[in-house]
Amino acid sequence: MSDWPGEERRRPPLSSPTWGIRAPLAAWLQEQAAVGASYRVLDVGCGRKPYYPFFAERATEYVGVDMVENPVAELRGTVEDIPVGDATFDVVLCTQVLEHCDDPVRAVQELRRVTAPGGRVLASTHGTWVYHPSPVDYWRWTHTGLRRLFDENAEWAAVDVRPGVGTAGTLAMLLGTYLDIALRRTALSRPPVWALNRLGAALDGRFPALRDPVPGSLIANFHVVATVPS
Repeated sequence: MSDWPGEERRRPPLSSPTWGIRAPLAAWLQEQAAVGASYRVLDVGCGRKPYYPFFAERATEYVGVDMVENPVAELRGTVEDIPVGDATFDVVLCTQVLEHCDDPVRAVQELRRVTAPGGRVLASTHGTWVYHPSPVDYWRWTHTGLRRLFDENAEWAAVDVRPGVGTAGTLAMLLGTYLDIALRRTALSRPPVWALNRLGAALDGRFPALRDPVPGSLIANFHVVATVPS
């Protein structure tokens, strides 16, 4: 399904300033899509449903929800008020949405409400990143703050919070982002951004401490797997 919209999110080029977020996010979702043989998927804040191809072979249904008018979405609603019944989906996606929502507590409660027993919420959101209103940008988390958000506001069998990118990759993306902004009208930013992303990934891969959320770390993005009791 290479012709499905959103290929730049599923296979972001190394020359993209957001490669360090999007490439690990895509790899993680592809791994999660391989868990289980048959399931119903709800994509909250679906946009163009860029990750649908990862789930297409195993999903018996893939429903998109968006807060804006979106011809790709089956339903219109927010993460704080998801327009589906209780416990109706086995896999609930919420990628890069929580930083934009009005009420993260209510959002987590709604994500839990619509997930079936034994199902999973797959959420991703920012730790350290540039301000990006689209249309609003409210929140950033540490790994401990994100775990607390999930643990204290819904009942889960397990909550796993892991960095999507390490400190070196985050610093590379921040430098690459501002370089891209400075040179936006030309293609001159692509080679140095490519080099920065490659260096950041290499350093994170070589030094485990750079991949972990330890004191002094900078983590651009986190991946959350929150499992509902069976």
